[in-house]
Amino acid sequence: MKSFYIHSMGCKSNQFEGSIIIQNLENNSFEQVKKPEDADIFILNSCSVTSKSDSEAFYILRNIKHKKPEIITVLTGCIAQVEKEKLLEHDFVDYVIGNDEKLNFFETFQKLSASTSACIAADIMNLGIFHEIALDDTTKTRASLKIQDGCDSRCTYCIIPFARGKSRSADKKFVAEQINNFSKHGFKEVVFTGIHIGQWGKDTGESLIDLLKYIEDNTTIERYRLGSLNPTEINDSLLELLSQSEKFCPHFHLSLQSACNKTLRSMNRFYRVEDYLEQIEHINEIFDMPFLGSDIITGFAGESDEDFEITRQNLELSGLSQIHTFPYSKRKGTIGASLPNQVDEKIKEQRASIVKEISARKLTEFINKNTGTEREVLIEKHPDKKTGFLKGVTKNYLTVLINSQNENLLNTLAKVKIKKYQDGKIYSELI
Repeated sequence: MKSFYIHSMGCKSNQFEGSIIIQNLENNSFEQVKKPEDADIFILNSCSVTSKSDSEAFYILRNIKHKKPEIITVLTGCIAQVEKEKLLEHDFVDYVIGNDEKLNFFETFQKLSASTSACIAADIMNLGIFHEIALDDTTKTRASLKIQDGCDSRCTYCIIPFARGKSRSADKKFVAEQINNFSKHGFKEVVFTGIHIGQWGKDTGESLIDLLKYIEDNTTIERYRLGSLNPTEINDSLLELLSQSEKFCPHFHLSLQSACNKTLRSMNRFYRVEDYLEQIEHINEIFDMPFLGSDIITGFAGESDEDFEITRQNLELSGLSQIHTFPYSKRKGTIGASLPNQVDEKIKEQRASIVKEISARKLTEFINKNTGTEREVLIEKHPDKKTGFLKGVTKNYLTVLINSQNENLLNTLAKVKIKKYQDGKIYSELI
């Protein structure tokens, strides 16, 4: 029996696909091991959202090959799809498998190892089919379901459309079947993932609202949670549907990228800061303390001190709960990499630090608002390792410790009262 170790980088879709690879290999008599040094095959399921991601991937592969020269290294994921055969120039890469081919990893690997070809990665831009592959992983508390792949947007900083292809949607009947299958296996919540889930249905003449209506009417799952959405994809019809749903978890992640209109135009993002700030206020009014996360890139090409100050002020004013920020990283093959007035690396980092400080304050404010309130919690399948207390996630995305060690409550929905926020932990008690 061959053994393998897999490391998945990047987004939730990539994590989901990493689990698909594990399932596929184990179904074909491969054994997953916990340490890379114990493996016959090392699989890196890569991310290529920034050049730093590429560097990290190469470091990981180079390091494992140095420690164990005889190990077989397989590079898959977004770097593999974008760079393809070029990657074989590195002596620490043995095989390259594209993003589509990795979904049937065993068969692809068999083809590679049986021939002189060391790379299988077809032109993903010609792919028009969403591969409907079910994941049967029951070890986690919340199930993940990929409902969409690819992206039809062309943001100037982003290489992902060329790594993932055009937007492709899972059939809504398949989605509902998988959700109901999760319910049968005891799952109480499912998280929808994809590269750009707001574009679900674009290829079939439908919309995300159509999918959610179908899920509301045809599934038994207690809770569902959405992945990242562009501001333009959150309209009044969607908010009305979600506000009336008993299943929807009031947790939004807005793909904002900047809070300055000039920078947004340069990024090829088609919305205005004024509109999404108003939208955030509207969401906060409609839902009971919704969690509102966001992404912000600092130091994009041409972002002046004045531009960043506009972003800083708007973020301070916003009703966001938390901000995920990172300094802009040039990515070869994107328009952004060739734009003039690139920002110094130190300045990018300084600006990112400022946004992180804003985020920390906003998260503390959000938690304090929730203190004293009663919340529904999905209790995790495993207690907290340090305290032994039960641990759970509220509908509005707060991870809380619960004053109980009753393991009969694992993987159940319960009501708690949030008591205090101390040393970075949120404490609650069962009602």
